[in-house]
Amino acid sequence: MSPNEPTPRTRRRPEEVRAAVHQAVIDLLSDPEGADLTIPAIAQRAGVNHTSVYRRWGSREALLADVVITRLERDWPLVDTGTLRGDLTAWAEAGVASIRKPEGRLLVRAVALSMPGSAQAQEERAQHFERRIHAIERIRERAASRGENPPPLERILDQLIAPLYLRAIFGIDPPATGYAELLVERLLGNAGNAGNAATA
Repeated sequence: MSPNEPTPRTRRRPEEVRAAVHQAVIDLLSDPEGADLTIPAIAQRAGVNHTSVYRRWGSREALLADVVITRLERDWPLVDTGTLRGDLTAWAEAGVASIRKPEGRLLVRAVALSMPGSAQAQEERAQHFERRIHAIERIRERAASRGENPPPLERILDQLIAPLYLRAIFGIDPPATGYAELLVERLLGNAGNAGNAATA
């Protein structure tokens, strides 16, 4: 190859492209100058063709959902502690730690503020969040198999997940200590025993 010939572009594996695009989303969200979070801007930052991004994710909203769920699966794992209370408390503690980080808050806000307009975009986004819903259901299934009585999925979403997401969206830090335990106590119906553990 002569010095004047362009260097061939190395073909990246799909997982490498996905990681680069995800990081580009994080970088653009973190830009203090408020960079545009568009598919072309994300693709340029990631060093990939924007058509590849559209082909894989379909829309910006679906891409944001994928980034959020992937980060949640990494930073907010659903561990098996042997009891329903232990599982929910460990999960809530991981959630509190996640939304204390600037990246965690940015991702939740970005998804909340980028509601899809079309029915197709809504469906694409919902498919990504189904991954998390199924993971939450596994907590309930494990509890039931141990003879415990887990609360309905809707109560878990409303009383354990929603308070954390609302704090992330509005930039309200959780109390310094005891917040995860308090949420779980309220969810499982024993809030009176932990009423002084923290204040919402």
